[in-house]
Amino acid sequence: MKDVTLKLELSLGPDTSDLDLRTGVHSGQVTAGVLRGQRSRFQLFGDTMNTAARMESSGERSRIQVSQVTADLLTEAGLSRWIIPRSIKMFVKGKGEMQTYW
Repeated sequence: MKDVTLKLELSLGPDTSDLDLRTGVHSGQVTAGVLRGQRSRFQLFGDTMNTAARMESSGERSRIQVSQVTADLLTEAGLSRWIIPRSIKMFVKGKGEMQTYW
């Protein structure tokens, strides 16, 4: 991530390299649609999106936080080396305590 923001600083100006990204990933069903208005946009809705958004907001800078469901899918795909369990359970609004992974 730092490599990307350092490259952005060249085209966007000073202090751009101070940007950081928090990401929350949850797996499940979503509903998709195009919202019309001044600018049409594609948007996803549902519990899966809400959970991912709450995981993002409770995450740490420059880290990807994934749910138990996503961690299980990664493990099934043989990618368990990509996940590290968090030492504490996270409280996620509307969900309660959740085991999450980096």
